[in-house]
Amino acid sequence: MNITLRPGNAADALSCGAICYEAFKTIARQHNFPPDFPSPAFATEFLSGLLAHPGVYAVIAEFNGRIVGSNFLDERSTVAGIGPITVDPAMQNRTVGRQLMQHILDRAAQRRFPGVRLIQAAYHNRSLSLYTRLGFVAREPLSNLQGEPLAVQIPGYTVRPATEHDLDACNRICVQVHGHDRSGELCDAIRQGTATIVEHGGRITGYATPVAFFGHAVGETNEALKALIGAAPTFPGPGFLLPIRNGELFRWCLDHGLRVVQPMTLMSMGLYNEPAGAFLPSILY
Repeated sequence: MNITLRPGNAADALSCGAICYEAFKTIARQHNFPPDFPSPAFATEFLSGLLAHPGVYAVIAEFNGRIVGSNFLDERSTVAGIGPITVDPAMQNRTVGRQLMQHILDRAAQRRFPGVRLIQAAYHNRSLSLYTRLGFVAREPLSNLQGEPLAVQIPGYTVRPATEHDLDACNRICVQVHGHDRSGELCDAIRQGTATIVEHGGRITGYATPVAFFGHAVGETNEALKALIGAAPTFPGPGFLLPIRNGELFRWCLDHGLRVVQPMTLMSMGLYNEPAGAFLPSILY
């Protein structure tokens, strides 16, 4: 197929948003799961933000002059995050997705990122096979959790909005847990007023940007993450992602009424350190 790839721009948002919504809805319904995006308008608004962000690279796939897919590389932090990658359902299984993914991997190599990561829907066998063949390694089984806000306080732990003065302490925790920081994402979240930190014993022990599908969190202990989850006023989007190997935290969430929405998988290529603490990945990683 004669597929043309080009950089994305703000004018692509409407077409890409419609494709993004239909692509996720189609595959989710085939497996009896809810779609990641509730409406075309929501998907368009989300992709508009990515297309306009100077720290995010977008690639558009066209066939006969018509947009048929897109992919994104979040370049804000030390490790790059890939996605969302979507292809028009009418054009799937025709190598469009492979070309979009390979283009993004080439971009990451050119930019000398030490590693790239993504989150894969565990029920989607084709994407799992594609990413594995491209060189990704499955690192962490995840559950997407959703439910009513918990309004739970953990004794000795205080949660408050994050400020720019907290940035260094938060970055140190992320390096402690993951071996690298995610300062670009954290800076954006602080400016947007969505980031929170948790303090224990007079010092910062964790943060969230926020507890949400499109946010991540790290903590020195499970208690720090429990405090952040317990204080979250809502879990925006489809919910938040939790590594199910962390049985204590997973069980705590279930015991507090949160429910599993869908299974997902964290995959990586290149630099990856086994986490040395508690964390919640975003839909990027």
